[in-house]
Amino acid sequence: MIKEEENILLNEGKMLPVMEHFYTLQGEGSHTGKAAYFIRLGGCDVGCHWCDVKESWDPNLHPLMDTEEIAQTAAKYCKTIVLTGGEPLMWNLVPLTTRLKELGCTIHIETSGAYEMSGILDWITLSPKKTGLPKEEIYQKASELKVIIFNNNDFKFAEGQAAKVSDNCKLYLQSEWSKRNEMYPKIIDFILANPKWQASVQTHKYLNIP
Repeated sequence: MIKEEENILLNEGKMLPVMEHFYTLQGEGSHTGKAAYFIRLGGCDVGCHWCDVKESWDPNLHPLMDTEEIAQTAAKYCKTIVLTGGEPLMWNLVPLTTRLKELGCTIHIETSGAYEMSGILDWITLSPKKTGLPKEEIYQKASELKVIIFNNNDFKFAEGQAAKVSDNCKLYLQSEWSKRNEMYPKIIDFILANPKWQASVQTHKYLNIP
């Protein structure tokens, strides 16, 4: 369990529950194929049944890391940093993102949008979930909207979410991995009929990289 003094540092954003951090290629969305350093934070209560990192949900399972240490480590590898989870916006990201900016980094975040925005963020990937809808103010800040398609009803959900983002926001449909053989043919047909959308594929799984 998190000790009281650690909890104070956690609330201040000076320590964060880091599930894992690694250097790899971005596998999804607009920046597919680019080198990036990923910082995966523990903790999420959105509860998607098809989540492929359920082990990230409980923040108590992951060690608290000093913000300065993780920023220094990440910036040594690459200047493109991706904050992911779990749900990274559960935490105070101001100290981490401030330090990363001081180190010359561009900061991306992958979020459901279910929590208030925090920190200095250059690229916001909004991946909304029905189980915990985004805060209204986040829609207009999103750089790209990535909707996961698990069943036919998700196309209607995607259109509803797309109506809330800005005109400059890129729109992506991505099949849930286990349903890819079933859903990508439907995604293709949908995009051909609605060409404002693009297909996103989890290329890192095909490349067998993190």
